[in-house]
Amino acid sequence: MADFLFEKMSNFLMALLFLDMVSSQLKLHRYHTGRESRVVTALSLLKSHLFSYQGHVSAALVLGGVDVTGPHLHTIYPHGSTDTLPFATMGSGSLAAMAVFESKYREGLSRYEGIKLVAEAISSGIFNDLGSGSNVDICVITQGNQEYLRNHLLPNPRTYISEQGYSFSKKTEVLLTKITPMKEIVEVIEGGDAMEE
Repeated sequence: MADFLFEKMSNFLMALLFLDMVSSQLKLHRYHTGRESRVVTALSLLKSHLFSYQGHVSAALVLGGVDVTGPHLHTIYPHGSTDTLPFATMGSGSLAAMAVFESKYREGLSRYEGIKLVAEAISSGIFNDLGSGSNVDICVITQGNQEYLRNHLLPNPRTYISEQGYSFSKKTEVLLTKITPMKEIVEVIEGGDAMEE
């Protein structure tokens, strides 16, 4: 279990470092051109970087934004391919969320209707997949602004909390390590026959 968690955390940290790098490249692009970056510029940077690593950066991304050409929504797969759709889902609960979008999405949704639909899709992903978390966070992106709705819904609240709290025994294991210098392992023989050319 610890190896599984370590692998998940290292993939997460690698994805965060990757996103920081792309963010700094976009900032440099804005300084160099004197204009706001377009969403397609971010898309190109993300997919070319992921393609160069051939899926070894475990980053499955949904990229959304509004620029001078209008609103954009893209999915970027770990190997660098992309999709552009009116709605997008990624991750372990994405199939259940996609089913909600496919059945209830329509053009011209109001802000309220859009938030309600996204919350329902995320909740569907939570209830149909054990690895999808327990709260609904939504980000509303408009021209020049983004609004984060943290804990918009809490569909799986903790139903039992002990009044006394929880106590866990503190066990300590001592890890003994011995460092062996390489000189003790490798035997160096001086002299001997010269190598043939």
